[in-house]
Amino acid sequence: MTTESPRWFKSSYSSNGGQCIEIATNLATTHGVIPVRDSKNPHGPTLTLTPAAWADLVEFARHAAI
Repeated sequence: MTTESPRWFKSSYSSNGGQCIEIATNLATTHGVIPVRDSKNPHGPTLTLTPAAWADLVEFARHAAI
């Protein structure tokens, strides 16, 4: 992916329910990507999204939760 290490975090809305994803937004400005991973499997695969794709995913999730 990049030589800069991602700084992973999960949403404060996750309430530690175990069904969470983690993202590393620190790479968005410098590398144009937002890595996403399953918080239960931190050494598993990582999905790499553009900031626009991440925004679309968040918008989709907001509407799907209604």
